[in-house]
Amino acid sequence: MAPSDKKSCGQVIDEWKEFLWNSRTQEFLGRTGSSWALILLFYVVFYTFLAGLFSLTMWVMLEALNDYSPKYQDRITNPGLMIRPRAESLVVGFNVSQRASWQNYVNALNVYLDSYNDSVQVSTNDRCKPGGYHPQEDSGDVRNTPKRSCQFNRTSLGQCSGLEDRTYGYGEGKPCILVKMNRIIGFLPGAEMTPYVSCSSKAGDEGKVQELRYFPPNATLDLMYFPYYGKKAHVNYTQPVVAVKFMNITNNVDIKVECKVHASNVNNNDERDRFAGRVVFTLHVGLAQPGSR
Repeated sequence: MAPSDKKSCGQVIDEWKEFLWNSRTQEFLGRTGSSWALILLFYVVFYTFLAGLFSLTMWVMLEALNDYSPKYQDRITNPGLMIRPRAESLVVGFNVSQRASWQNYVNALNVYLDSYNDSVQVSTNDRCKPGGYHPQEDSGDVRNTPKRSCQFNRTSLGQCSGLEDRTYGYGEGKPCILVKMNRIIGFLPGAEMTPYVSCSSKAGDEGKVQELRYFPPNATLDLMYFPYYGKKAHVNYTQPVVAVKFMNITNNVDIKVECKVHASNVNNNDERDRFAGRVVFTLHVGLAQPGSR
């Protein structure tokens, strides 16, 4: 560009002023008032349509939801098992002589079993008749809520209640593991038999678990705790558990332990899902070797 063609600062400012407001053509930012009105109208209509479409979609979705139970749960037909204390990668390992290695397990069990205290159960839940289901169905559109829950008293866990032994056996190398069946709304395990839990060492670790004790002694999950109606309807529901106390196991080695729940409506042999009706975890109880410091 020739030096004579270069615009002065005043010319540039005048051009910007004219772009912002052109008094000759009555244009603001290059558009007339009618042009701006059409653009504004288009975006108002466009975004109003989008908001309406979104609102309609949300309304249809919310109308299809049930506050008390999922509309579709056909893919969840077989309950899984889990253990407490909750352990990373399902590995419960500790050394008896090192309190810090097992104190977290004890603390976790104390927190988990707090709601199982007999005083809490008596004040919030009912004493139900064992051996049969405890149905509380709705009457048409009239909901029978909140559902009453059956008592599961902490004292029924005996030596694994944390009341007789505050360390749940971890302080003496005889740890307690709680086994619970995951909750499925409306699930009935089968009236032909009361569900019960059994635990044993996996293949390759035979003989390393020599003595177990179950609490309650029959290792059952009584039918009176079924069916479960969901968190919102079954407000004070207390999930039944079975405590397994490992009385005599091989120390200082990793042991694969498998616990299964046995019931007529539970499949615990599905190789595609190792949590369906069963749980496998690793137990390692360390003891100081003779002569070690």
